[in-house]
Amino acid sequence: MTDMETPEGKSPAKDDPVAVAILGALANVSSLSFKDIAVHIAEHRRRPKDGPELWKRYLNAVKQQAVFLARQGRVEIIRKGEVADPNDFKGIVRLRLAQKKPK
Repeated sequence: MTDMETPEGKSPAKDDPVAVAILGALANVSSLSFKDIAVHIAEHRRRPKDGPELWKRYLNAVKQQAVFLARQGRVEIIRKGEVADPNDFKGIVRLRLAQKKPK
């Protein structure tokens, strides 16, 4: 079973819209902060009545989905230039797409 299949193995599981937004935002840049991604999502979902702090609504979901994607090996959480453990990190971090490891 791959990481994208359901336990029954019948069809691939769908990514959460926030996870899709994270992967899309990282596609053309080297790295982004959680806030950068939350702002990106907020700008694409903004309605006329939404205030300037809309991005804060998405920040927790971005963090949760980033950890989920890092555990799958699809993104890396970077702290002080090094890959951080997705189960135990603190402080200022950035996200990047997972790097291919040389053999």
